[in-house]
Amino acid sequence: MGSVDEQRAAADDGGRMVRLTIPAKPEYITLSRLALAGLARVRPFPDETLADLKLALTEACSNSVRHAYDDGEGHADISFELREDRLIVEVADDGMGFEPESAGTSAESEELSEGGLGISIIRSIADEVDIDGGAEGRGSRLRFVKLL
Repeated sequence: MGSVDEQRAAADDGGRMVRLTIPAKPEYITLSRLALAGLARVRPFPDETLADLKLALTEACSNSVRHAYDDGEGHADISFELREDRLIVEVADDGMGFEPESAGTSAESEELSEGGLGISIIRSIADEVDIDGGAEGRGSRLRFVKLL
């Protein structure tokens, strides 16, 4: 996640930061959605926006759960930064990593198969999306921003 100075800047901006680490297993993705719903109580936003954000978060977490760890053992780190005008969500893992250049850059380049549209869904919901592969092919980080 960001540096201490970035976190202080977020706090100075009236922002709130929540972090969650979950096992990389499908049954734990619901916890991230519950944390997001809790943040929506701190600073309410429209139900449609919350539903879209839950979908984007589910897709981001599902990528880590499905693709990061061959042996099924690992975790996903999720952070939410609620600012006055935006919500910043980051999902990171230290699993196998991927090539960010090929991760859903266009709908035409993706197969229309189950699980193949997650990044495109996130891009259609979020106002900003940033995807990084980890060093030496390990890990990934997906960060998206939704203006509120």
